[in-house]
Amino acid sequence: MAPLVSTSTVAEHANRDSCWIIVHNKVYDVTEFLAEHPGGSKIILKYAGKDATEAYEPIHPPDAITTNLPVEKQYVSRVFEKSRITHLFLSSIGAVDPATVAKVVKIVTEEDKRRQALLDSRPPLEEILNLHDFEVQRLSSIFLVLLINSVQAVAKKVLSEKAWAYYSSAADDEITIRENRGAYQRVWFRPRVLRDVSSVDWSTTILGQKSSLPVYISATALGKLGHADGELNLTRAAGRYGVIQMIPTLASCSFDEIVDAALPRQPLFLQLYVNRDRQITKKYVQHAEKRGVKGLFITVDAPQLGRREKDMRMKFVGDDAGAKVQEGQSDIKKNEGVARAIMPIILKGISTPEDAILALEAGCQGIVLSNHGGRQLDTARSGLENLIEVVAALKKRGPWPNPHFSVFVDGGVRRASDVLKALALGASAVGIGRGFLYSFCAYGQEGVEKAIEILRVSTGLRCDGCVFLIG
Repeated sequence: MAPLVSTSTVAEHANRDSCWIIVHNKVYDVTEFLAEHPGGSKIILKYAGKDATEAYEPIHPPDAITTNLPVEKQYVSRVFEKSRITHLFLSSIGAVDPATVAKVVKIVTEEDKRRQALLDSRPPLEEILNLHDFEVQRLSSIFLVLLINSVQAVAKKVLSEKAWAYYSSAADDEITIRENRGAYQRVWFRPRVLRDVSSVDWSTTILGQKSSLPVYISATALGKLGHADGELNLTRAAGRYGVIQMIPTLASCSFDEIVDAALPRQPLFLQLYVNRDRQITKKYVQHAEKRGVKGLFITVDAPQLGRREKDMRMKFVGDDAGAKVQEGQSDIKKNEGVARAIMPIILKGISTPEDAILALEAGCQGIVLSNHGGRQLDTARSGLENLIEVVAALKKRGPWPNPHFSVFVDGGVRRASDVLKALALGASAVGIGRGFLYSFCAYGQEGVEKAIEILRVSTGLRCDGCVFLIG
């Protein structure tokens, strides 16, 4: 039985040379982990000698420490990084002695009151007309008295400042994230007329899986920062409306929690950051295959964390944070790990025709034209702008259309007309990340369902003279 440790003893280990923290009433020595933590050492040192549970829970799955226990270790932390899944063996010092724990009275702060007032003043869902409204929407008349009739962001106002900074931040001057949206606004339709559009059908197949829309829910990290149910809001709404969710490596909910929340035979994709330890990646991918995941989207545009200054100012990650996926990889065998996966493999983060052709010739089943939501390299072009050149190169290379190779696009999609533009330019389907993220931050599962309904009832197909999609 693990020994009981007093809180005063824990408090003695509150520096870089000896760093203990409390998580879920257990004490861990994380001294050797400081240099490895993806978010930098400073955030851990902030809680050195203290209870870190409240900061730990929104960011890590509940089984992050206890999952995959090796026989030779009592506790193992499965920490998800931007570029890998890192197994770090932590010494469990013991359980906290309950006799030494001071009773904490939860104080409702002015910030808590402010956020609750904003939650109470959200517009009713029937007033949400598009995906922009989840981000920017006029609040109820009661709260307008305080805000002097200004237009405010629903998600931004109900989120904590750190959560909003993390979700909305992008690299450097945030030019790319703005241009992701602007790219769609520079594409114009040439509609056909005098056609029978009395009945239209948005349904399609994505990697062989049926979908009610040519849209999938793209992976976004740390859902519990915005809502207590985190990514489960997406899973449940996707199952109800026949849309495919991509499970993020950096989810706040555990992988198995998300899969367990899905309906029977509900298709799911998995987004993957490849670990420098290929055996860890292999184990993770094989487990996903056993659980029935239908597609593996490997992120390839994040060799290091982008410089997201909004996030840095809020100190969500330390100055020493960063994913360094390529360190120590000179001796790695490139033919191991995910290359042996059974499910379709998609490379997420392609930007050029040259890399698109390489992915095709390497035997991948598709690519995602993406700039990581503008979070990696600022002034990188949007996926939509790259789509035209990539499709031209694939047509020249042939065959095109290629039933064995899909081209997806994400970044900046907020309207069904955006989806239609991408499809018209050659995309197989599009991914929406922040749009769905903000919808559940503001309204939970009902918000996600509303977002899907908005996309489904669009007049874009009918007004453009289309009745169904080829896919």
